[in-house]
Amino acid sequence: MKFLRRTLIPFAAAVFLAGVAVAQTPPRPSAVPRPVVPAMPVPPAPDVDGQSWVLMDYTTGQILASKNPDARRAPASLTKVMTDYVVSAEIAAGRIHPDDMVTISEHAWRAGGAGTDGSTSFLKLGSQVKLEDLLKGMIVQSGNDAAIALAEHTAGTEQAFAGLMNAYAKQLGMTDTHYSDASGYPVPDHYSSARDIAILTRALIRNFPDDYAVSKIKQITLNGITQPNRNTLLWRDPSVDGVKTGYTAAAGYCMDASAQRGNQRMIAVVMGASSEQARADSAIALLNYGFRFYETHKLYDASKPLATPRLWKGESDQLPIGVAADVMVTVKTGQYDQLKASMDIPATLIAPFKKGQQVGTLRVTLDGQPIQTVPLIALDDAPQGGFFSRLWDSILLWFHHDKGTAEQSPAKP
Repeated sequence: MKFLRRTLIPFAAAVFLAGVAVAQTPPRPSAVPRPVVPAMPVPPAPDVDGQSWVLMDYTTGQILASKNPDARRAPASLTKVMTDYVVSAEIAAGRIHPDDMVTISEHAWRAGGAGTDGSTSFLKLGSQVKLEDLLKGMIVQSGNDAAIALAEHTAGTEQAFAGLMNAYAKQLGMTDTHYSDASGYPVPDHYSSARDIAILTRALIRNFPDDYAVSKIKQITLNGITQPNRNTLLWRDPSVDGVKTGYTAAAGYCMDASAQRGNQRMIAVVMGASSEQARADSAIALLNYGFRFYETHKLYDASKPLATPRLWKGESDQLPIGVAADVMVTVKTGQYDQLKASMDIPATLIAPFKKGQQVGTLRVTLDGQPIQTVPLIALDDAPQGGFFSRLWDSILLWFHHDKGTAEQSPAKP
C-alpha cells in the first residue's frame, strides 16, 4: 500500500500538470480583406423633432441612438402594430384564418366607423368582410373600425383582445407597455414607449414577414373607397417598407418606420412630434444616420467551438463550447477593431453535460461598455465516463482545487 501511495500520487500529479487545459480562445472569424482608409469621424445622432425616439438595428436589436426611449406615452395608432402582431400570431397558431368572414359589429361601427373623428375604413354595420382585407384596412388605411372588428373576431370582445395584447407584450419583453384597446383610442392605462415599439416591430418583421409586407402597400380600395397609406416615407424613400403612423391630441404625431438597404435594416420610432411633416422628417433622418454611420459584423458562427476546456469524469476529456446562434454586433463605422471579447467558464467542468446546456458566458465590450452578452453552451452531449475513468479523474482532482470561474480571452473579434 505504501508503495502504491509513493508511486501513484506523484505519477497522477505529473499527468495532471501535463494535461491542464490552457486558456481556450475562439478563432478569429475569416473576413474579407478591407482597404486601409482613414478613420471616419462619427457625429452624434441628429436632434430630431419628438418627445421620445429610438433608432434600432434590426439584426442585433441594439439601440444605436435614443431620446427618452422608455418614457411611457400614448401610442395612438402605433397600437395597431401590436394588433397586427396578435392577429398574425393567432393565424399562425391556426385559431383564425385569413379567409374568415368577419361581421362588423355595432361597437366596431360606432367606435371606429365613419361617424367618428378618427381614421376609418368606412365599414358598414352588419356587413361581412374577409379578415385579410381588414388587416389591410387597419395597416394601410389605419382603420379603427377594422382594428376593433379584428379584435372581436380574434378574442370575442375588444377587452379580451387587449388581454391578449398585454400577454404578447410581456412575452416580447415590452416592460413599459400596457394596452386597453385595439385601435389606439386614448383611454386611461393605455401606453407604450419608443423602445417597446421598436422591440415589437423587430419581432413582427422577424416572425411574420408576409404579414409585415402589408405595411408597404401604398393604397387600397375597401368598401368602394380608395385611401392611401398614411406613411409618406413610402413615396420619399424606396428602401422604406413600413410600418405605421399615428396621431391623437394626447400622443402628438407618431411614426414607426423601417427600411432595408442591402443586408442592413434599421427601425426608427418617433413619438410626440409636432406635425405630420416633422415625424416623417425625423424618422428618415434617424434611418439615414443609422445606415451612414453604423455597420453590423458577425463575430462568431453558431455551433463552432470557441473553446475546448478540460472535462472531468467524462467519456471525453474535452468539452467543445460555442454559441447557439451567430453572434452579431453593430458598432459605429471604424470601431470594429476596438471590440474586445471574454469568456467566463467555470474552472472545473464535471460531466455530464447535455447538448445546448449553458456552460458559461461570452461578453463583448467596446470601451469597457457591454455590447453583447451571450450564453456559451455545450455543443455536444458529454456523458459520464466509465467507473475507472471517473475514479482516475477523482484522483487527479485532488490536485485541482480551483472551483471558481475562469475568465478567458477569446480571439479578438
